[in-house]
Amino acid sequence: MIELEQLKYTLNSFREPLEDLSGSLALDAKRERIDQLEQSMEAPGFWDNVEESQKVMKEVKSLKKVVEEYEELKTKFEDAETLIDMAEEEEDQELAAEAQDTVDSFQEEYEKLRISTLLTGEYDRNNAILTLHAGAGGTESCDWVSMLYRMYTRWAGKKGYETEVLDYLDGEEAGIKSVTVKIKGENAFGYLRSERGVHRLVRISPFNAAGKRQTSFASCDVMPEIEEDLEVEIADEDIRVDTYRASGAGGQHINKTDSAIRITHIPTGIVVQCQNERSQHKNKDQAMKMLKTKLFLLKEQQHLEKLSDIRGDVSDNGWGSQIRSYVLQPYTMVKDHRTNEESGNPSAVLDGDLDPFMNAYLAWENQQNQQKEGE
Repeated sequence: MIELEQLKYTLNSFREPLEDLSGSLALDAKRERIDQLEQSMEAPGFWDNVEESQKVMKEVKSLKKVVEEYEELKTKFEDAETLIDMAEEEEDQELAAEAQDTVDSFQEEYEKLRISTLLTGEYDRNNAILTLHAGAGGTESCDWVSMLYRMYTRWAGKKGYETEVLDYLDGEEAGIKSVTVKIKGENAFGYLRSERGVHRLVRISPFNAAGKRQTSFASCDVMPEIEEDLEVEIADEDIRVDTYRASGAGGQHINKTDSAIRITHIPTGIVVQCQNERSQHKNKDQAMKMLKTKLFLLKEQQHLEKLSDIRGDVSDNGWGSQIRSYVLQPYTMVKDHRTNEESGNPSAVLDGDLDPFMNAYLAWENQQNQQKEGE
């Protein structure tokens, strides 16, 4: 039997935080900005500049989404209140069950919206460029990269984000040795930066006839796509440009010419690769853009010891340096070693159910920042 008094108490505990959330989301400022932009859209000649008009449309859509999400959340709170009152008056367990479901749904949606207020980094709203590299473990690790690649593309699909493969290198026997993918959508970088580091897999090897348990590693690097032209000077003598034949998914043409580009920045050791375009020139432009972004972010950090954060390279791509473990045998669990967030359903996680881990990371990061400010 559902305890309606307890349910009412739980819901009421969110009344003040719900009002506070409105302030955290700066809804009044967002509504004002929507009005300004919609007025500008009515001005003569607004549509003459296609690029500028599309930028305004995108901003309006983004602002409206946040406002609408909050209004829906507030409506769900009021619906839950009404259902609890009706269930009490009529002593109806069916209504009580519906009230319970509505309160549970409200709590889940509230937490998602609250977590989104933590995406306050300068580039959190940007698209993300994610790179996976196989680590220790040979073929096993290449197969692990292909599993992670599927996990992130599934997650992106659930978020309504678009994906575009920039670079793809097959494993020698199976799987993927490395892959770089652009994930396009609002806050893509804000969420995905939680994934930067080494990911560890423990399972019974599908490549071992003896059926031995195998540990595999893969590193994940994430950086924002910065659209504005960055003022980063790169001397010709500081870079080495290599061309190679593209591999992986790219149609028949992609393998006929050495159109793929690899650029190494010698002073920092940063390496970027691109092969998604048929033109070597376009691939070089994209690779240079990625390199400029990494160097720009590196310069912003102003501390050489933070190089690994920007590059996404992990000093030891193996045991002991992992941020998250995925255990499929002898028991099933996914555990984040920074936040202690856990899931007993690795299949769901590998199918793209990453939001609980990303949200836990953002909350943990916010707590860490508050502690630093208090010191």
